[in-house]
Amino acid sequence: MSTLLLITSAPTSIHAWHAFELAQALHQKGEIFHVFFYQDGVQVANSLQWFPDDQRHLTYEWQKLSIRLPVCVSAALNRGICDQENAKRHQLSDSNLAQGFELVGLGELADALQSSARIVQF
Repeated sequence: MSTLLLITSAPTSIHAWHAFELAQALHQKGEIFHVFFYQDGVQVANSLQWFPDDQRHLTYEWQKLSIRLPVCVSAALNRGICDQENAKRHQLSDSNLAQGFELVGLGELADALQSSARIVQF
């Protein structure tokens, strides 16, 4: 049985951390799961975030899982997050999508919804 983790909470929210902890547990158990970052959840893919040394960095924690990290392209662009391709297309000066994250369309979410037995939204 596969699980979809739909992450809509900003990275500063405790809910975003709960999503990561569930993903980490599923990954360690070898369970099949997918993640999709949407709405304010896309902010985790911003490589320009800064955190003090005494705080864990959610972006880095997701990157350490070494799983596919799809991010809604429209929600990301709306929040000032873009990859090289979209920076060029929209004539922006640079990209700031964190390494390991991937901008995708909502079709990816639809596919994940169809193929998942459970959906957990954070």
